[in-house]
Amino acid sequence: MTRVVLIEDEKLVADQLKKTLSEVAPEMEILVTLDSVEAGKAWFESHAMPDLILSDIQLSDGVSFELFQAMDLSCPVIFTTAYDEYAIRAFKLNSIDYLLKPIRSEDLARAIDKFKKMHQISANELLKHQFDHLFKDLQQGKKYKNRFTAHQGQSIISVPKENVAGFVKDELIFLLTHDGKKLITDYHTLDELEELLDPDEFYRANRQFVIHLPSVDDYKSHYTGKLFIHLSGHDKQEIIVSREKAASFKKWFEG
Repeated sequence: MTRVVLIEDEKLVADQLKKTLSEVAPEMEILVTLDSVEAGKAWFESHAMPDLILSDIQLSDGVSFELFQAMDLSCPVIFTTAYDEYAIRAFKLNSIDYLLKPIRSEDLARAIDKFKKMHQISANELLKHQFDHLFKDLQQGKKYKNRFTAHQGQSIISVPKENVAGFVKDELIFLLTHDGKKLITDYHTLDELEELLDPDEFYRANRQFVIHLPSVDDYKSHYTGKLFIHLSGHDKQEIIVSREKAASFKKWFEG
């Protein structure tokens, strides 16, 4: 059974979506219907991540993008909206399709089919990717970066690994230093950067942060199962690790 969360503030539209989904994908179960950003925050604080989210964009108390960014929701999303002005922003998230209202059953069926194919392919590719990298590392002995170039004013400087607190994606990729600096780098994605980092020392906390082990001052457990991490030199920044990743973080942190 595929677990689905529906985010929609118009009851008639929500009811129609439920009916259409039951027709085109009877194996999918809608866990809950959320009608606002605040309702979404409250629900995701205390529940596990679903397999798929069907989400309107314009809600009664804001836009759903606020929810996705605040809660670091990492599962696939099919956006449903009466407006096309949000399309580009939607696809910067985990969007697999963008359906304009009124939603036709064939459009929803196509989006669900795309989700199923991506879900199957991503699982197979992840396994292959892990084996390929393991084999390559064993064959060649992987070398990781010990220094990183970054922009400081008009100059380009080299920052040794020991001075790196982590990296953050905030439009650009920034390097965080132990003394609280936030320096622009030339990396395009955290995925690209992650390939260059020793996984024993660096950890991908979420879609926005990669953190360096010696820089983790402490972490706190939340009753929802999430973890809140503090980096040295960046006390005001609370880095969230989802409940699903909490165990892997603790294993990495403990060594």
